[in-house]
Amino acid sequence: MMMIDLDNTLHKNAQSLKPLNWKALAGGLMGTCLLLGSVSATAQSSDYPEKPVEFIVPWSPGGGSDTLMRIVSNHIESHLGQPMPIINMPGVSGTVGLADLADRNADGYTVGQVHDGFLVSHHTGLTQNNWDDYEPIASVTASPQYVTVNADRDWDTFEDFVDYARENPGEIRFGVTLGGVPHLHAAMIEEAEDIAFRYVGFEGTGERIRALVGGHIDAAMGDIASSNQFVENGDLKFLAVGHTERMKQTPDVPTFQELGYDNLNLSILRGLIAPAGTPPERIEILADALEAMTDDEDFVTSVNNAGAEVQFMGPDEYRSHLEELDGTVERLAENLKQ
Repeated sequence: MMMIDLDNTLHKNAQSLKPLNWKALAGGLMGTCLLLGSVSATAQSSDYPEKPVEFIVPWSPGGGSDTLMRIVSNHIESHLGQPMPIINMPGVSGTVGLADLADRNADGYTVGQVHDGFLVSHHTGLTQNNWDDYEPIASVTASPQYVTVNADRDWDTFEDFVDYARENPGEIRFGVTLGGVPHLHAAMIEEAEDIAFRYVGFEGTGERIRALVGGHIDAAMGDIASSNQFVENGDLKFLAVGHTERMKQTPDVPTFQELGYDNLNLSILRGLIAPAGTPPERIEILADALEAMTDDEDFVTSVNNAGAEVQFMGPDEYRSHLEELDGTVERLAENLKQ
């Protein structure tokens, strides 16, 4: 009968086993987890959006922002793959709707519209929120603003207008929405030329331009939609436009850049923002869809017919624009509170 030395056998087998490389094993497991996480994130991004993206427009139906953003809403679905229905939330110069946006889930399924006036509202104490409480997505439209004067005044050029203002400080009655974007633009002109206007406040653009046509004020910031018909009729004159190039509707009107004012970019730039913390990959998907939309000829025509221009900036460029504008508004805030 054969006897087995069990202890000796176990000892030999144990010696033949190589020790586990726990460091290598841990590294392998970590790599696997990272790979699975990457695949999961990619799948999550590729699935987005799986449902409509709500679009808060913080203004009443029928206004300039609402009109232009409805054009965005009507054209975005074919590029995003989901509709972007408008939700109007007017109130307190656009601040009510954007306050609601700040409290929404940062999941990419709610965005909002913003323009330069929101920064003015912040620095004049109307709202605690500012542009950097959100994630910039993209700018999509620009409404270039014109220095517009009554045709009975002897100002045929912007230089004539500035010379008169310098020689007669505080005499030019300049119509603005007090504490709004037109007020900001007029203050930027004052700062650029060290001149002073006498401000007359109006609730909206239409009221302001009607007062200008009637001779109750001398100058105002106007745009194509509100003022061009009066210019063509000979009631008003455009002296300069705050755009990067001359407008095709007004080819004889010079830009401020042509006149030597590199920092007078007087357009109302409308863009989209999302709640803070919205995943960057979802911001990028939204921005890519908006960029594709801005190359759509039907979209461009619709925006032009509404009196505006297409001006796309992606997330980084739009963020830089808002940051620079914020500095300007902060610098002029005390003037805008008067």
